[in-house]
Amino acid sequence: MMIMAPRKRNRHALGFLCCFGGSDLPEINLKDNNPLQFLDFTVPIPPTEELNARFSELVDELDLTDKNREAMFALPPEKKWQIYCSKKKEQEDPNKLATSWPDYYIDRINSMAAMQTLYAFDEEETEMKNKIVEDLKTALRTQPMRFVMRFIELDGLSCLLNFLKSMDYETSESRIHTSVIGCIKALMNNSQGRAHVLAHPESINIISQSLRTENIKTKIAVLEILGAVCLVPDGHKKVLQAMLHYQVYAAERTRFQTLLNELDRSMGRYRDEVNLKTAIMSFINAVLNAGAGEDNLEFRLHLRYEFLMLGIQPVIDKLREHENATLDRHLDFFEMVRNEDDLELAKRFDLIHIDTKSASQMFELIKKRLKHTDAYPYLLSILQHCLQMPYKRNGGNFQQWQLLDRILQQIVLQDERGDDPDIAPLENFNVKNIIKMLVNENEVKQWRDQAEKFRKDHAELMSKLEKKERECETKTQEKDEMMKTLNKMKDKLQKESLELRQARDQMNDLVAQLNEYSQGGSISFPAPPPPPPGGPLALSSALSSALTSENLPPLPPPLPFSSCPPPPAPPPPPGGPPPPPGAPPFFSLGVPPPSTTTFSSAGTSLKKKSIPQPSHPLKSFNWAKLSEERIHGTIWNEIDDLKAFKVLDLEDFEKMFSAYQRHQKEMGSTEDLYLSTRKVKELSVIDGRRAQNCVILLSKLKLSNEEIRQAILKMDEQEDLAKDMLEQLLKFVPEKSDTDLLEEHKHEIERMARADRFLFEMSRIDHYQQRLQALFFKKKFPERLAEAKPKVEAILLASKELIRSKRLRQLLEVVLAFGNYMNKGQRGSAYGFKVSSLNKIADTKSSIDRNITLLHYLIMIFEKNYPDILDIQTELQHLPEAAKVNLVELEKEVNNIKTGLKAVEAELDYQKRRIRESGDRFVPVMSDFITVASFSFSELEDLLNDARDKYAKALKHFGENEGKMQPDEFFGIFDTFLQSFAEAKQDLENMRKKKEEEERRARMEAMLKEQREKERRQKKAKAGSISEETGEFDDLVSALRSGEVFDKDLSKLKRNRKRSGNQGLETSRERVVTKLNY
Repeated sequence: MMIMAPRKRNRHALGFLCCFGGSDLPEINLKDNNPLQFLDFTVPIPPTEELNARFSELVDELDLTDKNREAMFALPPEKKWQIYCSKKKEQEDPNKLATSWPDYYIDRINSMAAMQTLYAFDEEETEMKNKIVEDLKTALRTQPMRFVMRFIELDGLSCLLNFLKSMDYETSESRIHTSVIGCIKALMNNSQGRAHVLAHPESINIISQSLRTENIKTKIAVLEILGAVCLVPDGHKKVLQAMLHYQVYAAERTRFQTLLNELDRSMGRYRDEVNLKTAIMSFINAVLNAGAGEDNLEFRLHLRYEFLMLGIQPVIDKLREHENATLDRHLDFFEMVRNEDDLELAKRFDLIHIDTKSASQMFELIKKRLKHTDAYPYLLSILQHCLQMPYKRNGGNFQQWQLLDRILQQIVLQDERGDDPDIAPLENFNVKNIIKMLVNENEVKQWRDQAEKFRKDHAELMSKLEKKERECETKTQEKDEMMKTLNKMKDKLQKESLELRQARDQMNDLVAQLNEYSQGGSISFPAPPPPPPGGPLALSSALSSALTSENLPPLPPPLPFSSCPPPPAPPPPPGGPPPPPGAPPFFSLGVPPPSTTTFSSAGTSLKKKSIPQPSHPLKSFNWAKLSEERIHGTIWNEIDDLKAFKVLDLEDFEKMFSAYQRHQKEMGSTEDLYLSTRKVKELSVIDGRRAQNCVILLSKLKLSNEEIRQAILKMDEQEDLAKDMLEQLLKFVPEKSDTDLLEEHKHEIERMARADRFLFEMSRIDHYQQRLQALFFKKKFPERLAEAKPKVEAILLASKELIRSKRLRQLLEVVLAFGNYMNKGQRGSAYGFKVSSLNKIADTKSSIDRNITLLHYLIMIFEKNYPDILDIQTELQHLPEAAKVNLVELEKEVNNIKTGLKAVEAELDYQKRRIRESGDRFVPVMSDFITVASFSFSELEDLLNDARDKYAKALKHFGENEGKMQPDEFFGIFDTFLQSFAEAKQDLENMRKKKEEEERRARMEAMLKEQREKERRQKKAKAGSISEETGEFDDLVSALRSGEVFDKDLSKLKRNRKRSGNQGLETSRERVVTKLNY
C-alpha cells in the first residue's frame, strides 16, 4: 500500500491538473499532445519509497487542491514514474530553457510596451507579439508553482499593468489586449497570484479601463474578472471603487453609464452580441448581490436605484426578445431579487407595494409614519428649507440637491463604525459623530434620570402585579380544590347514606331473626344508633369504622339472661393520642413528641445560692442545666462555685462578655469618649453566628418585622412568604432561653440589634412556632401530595398491566418452551421460572455468531410467528415509572403527611378555644385547608392500600414471594428486560440495514467499475491533449457566466411562481453566492 507523502504547502489553485469530475482516475497527458502510455522510458523505476519522495516534490510544485493531490497519489507506480520523467525531461529541454522562466516574458513585454510608442505594429509583428503573450498565459497556467512565484517576485504584474496603461488605440483593439487580460486572469487563477493582484493598489482600476475598448472579447474578459472579484472576500468594494475610477477615466455622467449603453445597443455588430449582454447582466447581478448586498437591504435598494435611474428596466424587457436561456437566467434573477426587496420594503410600512416613482405616495407614507412622533417637526423643517433652496428650470444649481441626496445616502448606508459599504461620496462625513455633536449632554442626563425613574416605577409596579397575580392564582387554586373536594364529598356522602340504609335494613332483619330464634326468651337488641354528629366527615369516618368487617365483633349466641352488655370499645389506634392542646405539636417527618418527665420533690434540699449580679446585661451561655433533683450523689454536690467568685475579676469579665456591642479599640482619649457618647449602643444577647444568619435571612425577605408578623397572623393570604423563606424562618424560632433573656431586656427594645428585636417581636405571637409550622405544612401539602400520588398510581397501574398483559403471557410461554428445550436434568421440565431469569436471556450467545444472543433469536421468532409480541411496550407503559418507586420511602412520606395533618388539627383545636386578636386568620384559613386536605389525603391512603393489594396480587401472579421483593426491584426486572428487548430489536434492524447497504454498495461498485472500464476504453480510442487547465478562479468565472451562482435562487423563484400564481413573490430569500478563500 502506498504511503502518501505529507503536503508541504496548502494552496487552493489547481495548477498542473484539471478538476477531476468523477470518481475514476484521470487520464494524464503531456501538453505536447503525446499520450503518456505511448512513451517508452528506459530508466528503471526506483524503489517505492524513493519514487514517492520524488513524486511528492513534483506534486508540491504543481500547487494542486487536496482532492487532486489524492488522485495523483492514487495513481499506479508506473504512471507516477511516467509523469515524473516527462516533467523532468521537459524542464531539462535546452530548447525550452530560455522560455521556461518569467524573466524572458517580462523583458519581451517591456520591450513591446516601449516599441508601441515609437511605431505601429504590422500584422505579422502583431501576431508574433500576441504569441509571446499567449505563451506567458499558458505558462502561468501550466508551469510549476515556482514559475508563478518568480513572476510575482520580478513584479510581473506591474509589467502587465504598465502595458495596459501605455497601449495605443491599435493595440487596445487587437488580440494582444485580450491576451494580456487573459494573463492577469491566469495569474488570478493561482492562490498566490490572486492575492498579489488584489493587494495591488491600482490593479482593479487599471483592469476596468479596458472596458473602453471596442473589442467585444476583451470587454467580456474584463467583466468576467470584475464580476468574479465581487465574489472574492474584500473584492466587492474594490470593484465599486474601480467603477468610480472608470467614471472619471471615461468621462461618464454617472457611474455604470457605459455598461447600460452597451446593454442597450442593438445596432450593427452589437445587435446579436448576446455574450456581451450576458456578461454585463452577470456583472450587474454580482455587484448588486455580493459583498454588502448579501444581507443589507438598504445597500441593494441604493445601488439598484442607480441602475433604475439609468433606465435598466425597459432594457431588460427588450433583452427578453433574444430568447437566450443563459441571458434569461440573469434577467430572472435580477427581477426576482428586485421584487423581493420591494416587498420587504413595503412590509415595513404594512403595505404590499410602494410605488417609488410616485413622489406623492412616498411623501404620504413618510408623513403617516412620522406624524405624532418627535421627528415630525423636523420633517416639516426639512420641507420648509427645501422650498427655499435655489431652483432653476434650465439646470444649474442642481449640486445643492445632489449634496442633500448624498447626505441622506450616508445616513442610510453608514454603519456603526462610520463605514459606507459603497464608496463614500462625501469625505470626512461621519453620521455617528455628527449626531453625537447634535445631542446635548445635559438633555441626555435628564432623559436618563427620568428613564431610570420610570424604570424603577415600572419594576415596582411589576413586582406588585406579580404579587397580586400569585395571590389570585393561589386563591383560584384553593377555590378549585374546594369545589372539587365538595363534589367528591357529596358523591361519597350519597353513597355512604345508601350503604347506611342498607346496613340498617340488614340489621333490622338480623334482629328480627334473632328475636325469633330466642323462642320467646328475654333477649332483645337495641335499634341501630342514629348517625354520629359532626357533619359529613364524621359521618363518613363513623360509617367506615362501623361497616368494615374487621371492626364488627362476631354476634354472640342466644343466652338465657335478659340482656347482654355491649361489646367493649375498640382500642385506640397505634401511635398514641394527639398532643395536649397546650403542647406544641410536632411537624417533623414522623418524629414523636418528646416525653415529659415529672420529678418528685423528694431528696435532699439544697441551700439557695447568693450569686453576685452584673452591673449590666451579659451574653448568654447556652448550657444544659441539671435539675436540683439530679444533683444528689453527684460531683456537683461537692462543688461550691461561690468560692470562685472571691477570686474572679468580675469587672474584667463584664467588659469581655457584655451584651452591648463594643469596638475593639479602647475608649481612652477624650475624643473617643466624646464619640462613644454620640453612638447608640446595640443590645445583643443572641449567639453571634445565629444572629448574623438571621440578619441575612431578614435582608432577603425585604419585609419589616411588623409585615412578617401580619403575614403570619393572616396565614400569608397575600403570598408574601415563599416556601423556602418559611423553611428558613423555622430555623430561627425563638428558643426558651432566648425568650427569657429578651424578656429581661424588653424595656430596652429600641436598643436591641435587628436579630434580637425580630426574635423578641416574633416571641410575642402566641404559638409562633406552631403557626409557622402549620403555614409551612399548608404551602408544602399540594407539592408533597403531587409527588406521592403519581408514585402510588405508577405501582397500581403497573401491577394491573403486568397481570392483564396477554403479550407478556405469550412471551413467557415461548421463553419457557425454549428454556425447557435447552435445559436437561434437574434444570429442565420446569413449569415456570423466576422473573429475574428474563434478564439472563441476553447472556446466552449463539455458537455461530457471538453478536447474536438468545434474545435476538427470540425477537426473530416473534417477528416470524408472533408479531404482536413486538409491541409489548404498549401494554406495559407504566413500568419505567414504577421501577423508580421505593415503597418503604413512599409509605414513610405518607405517614409523615398524616402526622402533619394531625398536628395541624391539634393546633386548630387550640386556636379555636383561645381568644383571637383582630386580624388573626388562622382558624378560618386552616379550617378550610383541613377540610380539603383531609379528604385529599384519605383518597391518597385509599389509593395506596389499593396499590399494595394489586402489587401483592402481581407478586403472587408471577409466583414470587410476598414481602421479599420491593416494587422497585420487581418492576425494575421487567423494565430492564424491556430496554434490552428494544435494544435487541434495534440491533437486528441495524444489522439488516448494514447488510442492505453492503449489498447496495457492492451493486454500485460493480456498476461504477463497469462504467469506468467503458470510459477508459473510450478515452483510449481518442487521442487528444489536455485542455487548458482551469482553476478555482476559472470555475468562479464559469459559474458566473452561466448563472449557476444564482441557481438555488432561481429554482426558488420558479417554486414561488407555481405556488403563488399571479400574486407577489415571497419575501424570504436564500442567497447562495460562491465565495473564494485565499
